[in-house]
Amino acid sequence: MMNRALWCLVLITCIPCTLSATIDEAMPWLTQTDSKAAAGACAGARDTASAAWWGFDNEDATDCLQHAIDSGAPKIVVPFMGTPWVIRPVTLRGNLELELEPGVVILAKKEAFKGKGDSLFSASDCENITLRGYNAHMRMRKADYQGSGYEKAEWRMALDFAGCTNLHIEGLTLESSGGDGIYIGATEKQPFCKDVLIRDVACLNHHRQGISVISAVNLLIENCVLSGTRGTAPQAGIDLEPNRENEKLVNVVVRNCTMAGNNGSGILVYLKPMRAATEPVSILFENCHVRSGRDQGIAVGAVGDDGPAGLIEFRNCTVENTRNGGAFVYDKSATAAEVRFVNCKWRNVAVKHKKATPLLITLMRDSITKKHGGIFFENCVVYDTLDRPVLKTEEDKGE
Repeated sequence: MMNRALWCLVLITCIPCTLSATIDEAMPWLTQTDSKAAAGACAGARDTASAAWWGFDNEDATDCLQHAIDSGAPKIVVPFMGTPWVIRPVTLRGNLELELEPGVVILAKKEAFKGKGDSLFSASDCENITLRGYNAHMRMRKADYQGSGYEKAEWRMALDFAGCTNLHIEGLTLESSGGDGIYIGATEKQPFCKDVLIRDVACLNHHRQGISVISAVNLLIENCVLSGTRGTAPQAGIDLEPNRENEKLVNVVVRNCTMAGNNGSGILVYLKPMRAATEPVSILFENCHVRSGRDQGIAVGAVGDDGPAGLIEFRNCTVENTRNGGAFVYDKSATAAEVRFVNCKWRNVAVKHKKATPLLITLMRDSITKKHGGIFFENCVVYDTLDRPVLKTEEDKGE
């Protein structure tokens, strides 16, 4: 008699919290679904849940991951499955600790993210979010978004947070978004993010910025790498740039970070929308290293006559091997927030532009600033191989 093997094939679907059916077996490309454990997490019986309990589909795991997040479990672990978690946009909630295991890749689904603001993960007006992923990656498809198949946009972020409080982002490598690696913004309800920590994060090869900070109170960014931004202006490593007068940049600290090989400035601070009535700014860049960019190393602009009070300080920072100048301060009013460079160094900047200077202070638009000033250099050093002035001040007549 001929032996026969019996094969049983059962299709597993992602399980929302309302589904109580038992799933017995998995297809080879799905793994470790546990409807009983998932139901327990939805009922509040478990503090920690695995996203795989809701299923896994290597072609599109969006619903599985979204149902896990929506379960309400305080902590969700995204396990390494041997293949990426391919997703469409996912929305986070408050009171969530989301941990990506080492080796996990969250990958934007091909031919998705057609919306101009579609982002991998986003949250608005939420509290208490921790997103952790040492040796984990979140990767989008920048080259696709820059092509003819997508409507031109600069807001397809890897991580998009607006009006959030108590937000921690740690250990992740964020790659190739169609906007910013991380966006820290505002909502009508809360026009700033508050109590934010971004630590040990790499933002690589993004379309607009490594990190954009629109409005923040108590923000610490430390031990991060912001590299390879190229696509649409400003193309900075990090950009602090509010959109409205009521937004804030209060107790913003960027420490021990590297900005390398960006198409725009390594560091950009642009405050044009802020006014004298805006809460005074307090911004510190400390022990940061800018290198090998195609534009200015550090740029501060549009702190106008009617701009905010406060302090923008660069302390123990180094800029080297940038194509253009080392520091560019423009339309900086003598009566608005001070700009201070303390113990900073510039080395081999704008060496291919003999008419340029390492440090430039300029007045470009008298509609913003009539008299520039309030800029201080304390114990700073410029290393240069060219015979030229270290610093130049000028007024741009538009000629």
